[in-house]
Amino acid sequence: MANASDEFRLASSGIDHEGRLPRKYTGDGQGTKRDISPPLEWYNVPEGTKSLALVVEDIDAPDPNDSLVPWTVWVVVNIPPSLKGLPEGFSGKEENMGGDYANIKEGHTDFKVPGWRAPKMPSPGHRFEFKLYALDDELNLGNKVTKEKLLEAIEGRVVGEAVLMAVN
Repeated sequence: MANASDEFRLASSGIDHEGRLPRKYTGDGQGTKRDISPPLEWYNVPEGTKSLALVVEDIDAPDPNDSLVPWTVWVVVNIPPSLKGLPEGFSGKEENMGGDYANIKEGHTDFKVPGWRAPKMPSPGHRFEFKLYALDDELNLGNKVTKEKLLEAIEGRVVGEAVLMAVN
């Protein structure tokens, strides 16, 4: 049995010790201090991982018909396993960063635009689920990446998953 220190884990120094996602990371922030993607760090990427993919969802988003449907906040694919994380404010800047960041691609959210977009919160207490997939291959999903395309493409390719929860 692997102990917890060997476990594939996802963490964020931007989420406070109570597990809260600060306002600057959502549509509730002010001016330039809003819709900033939070910093993420990961540990113990499984052996055989060729790329990482991230899906972030607000899992308490209300549907107009009153049921809860996850709202996609961020999709990121082709993250090289050599990276140990993504810096705060990474979203929208990957092309300028070069190096290991050069092939990373951000997908479209449920706002129909690429990049990190956390909705304005009608009520507090929404849970955000950050899910990092370790994959045995790189993905080629074309120009418009979506969560649906990603989840279809990774079937049978996942060598590990790490989940982080945060609350607004």
